[in-house]
Amino acid sequence: MSDLLRPESTSDLVGSAAALWEVVREAPPLTHCITNTVVTGFTANVLLAVGAAPAMVDIVGEAELFAGIASGVLINLGTPTPEQRSAILEAVAGATASGTPWVLDPVAIGTLPIRTALAHDLANQRPTAIRGNASEILALAGVSAGGRGVDATDSTDAAADAAAALATRTGAVVAVSGPVDLLTDGERTLRLANGHELLTRVTGGGCALGAVMAALLGAARVTGHDALTAVAAASLGYTIAAEHAATTARGPGSFAVSLLDALAALRPEDLVAEARVESGAR
Repeated sequence: MSDLLRPESTSDLVGSAAALWEVVREAPPLTHCITNTVVTGFTANVLLAVGAAPAMVDIVGEAELFAGIASGVLINLGTPTPEQRSAILEAVAGATASGTPWVLDPVAIGTLPIRTALAHDLANQRPTAIRGNASEILALAGVSAGGRGVDATDSTDAAADAAAALATRTGAVVAVSGPVDLLTDGERTLRLANGHELLTRVTGGGCALGAVMAALLGAARVTGHDALTAVAAASLGYTIAAEHAATTARGPGSFAVSLLDALAALRPEDLVAEARVESGAR
């Protein structure tokens, strides 16, 4: 990773994260999402609000080609139909061949056998980032049987060692979502304390974050920032926007709309002023 820009301090990281958001606005990354049917529209709108260009290409015969020309790719296992599973494998092959960064979101793995086997196969194909809740990360690391569907039954801290081991084994930055998000590349660990509880009451709140990570990784591919910085930038911008949205929301419905507005209005200086980050070694 010597050819990548790695921040030396928390302030450097936040400054780099803010800069990456500027890059997304100036040169919208084409973000290829193979995601679940429940959240497709919301995910596309979140990417548009961020400043990225969304594309939901999950057709066999097109997914590999598109992954090769995209800036970043999201693979979300929320509704892995037979055709979508084939398209996922195509897209990962295309991303790997072209060097396109890709994000694996192992939704609800553990007790459900088809998606669990697929998630383990994909994790072995060296994703750039893996994003999930604590139970999903523990299941992917082989430590537990997962949570209750899409809900986590484990805490973020309980998944810290498993996340670091998974990052070391796969080469991915592992992002564990929770009240305090934990990010690790196996060597460095970040804890991000921004966010709001209403994110957990909107369908697609976590899934859309995976797409934002793919977009920021696409921007980092241009600037030379490392994957941990890009994933942190996505998490910080998204959760700070959620805090802004919550100030005007009356409940989950208005929050979902306000989140799109807050993402569109987010300024790089908001990250610098409001980011709550703690860093350290594993």
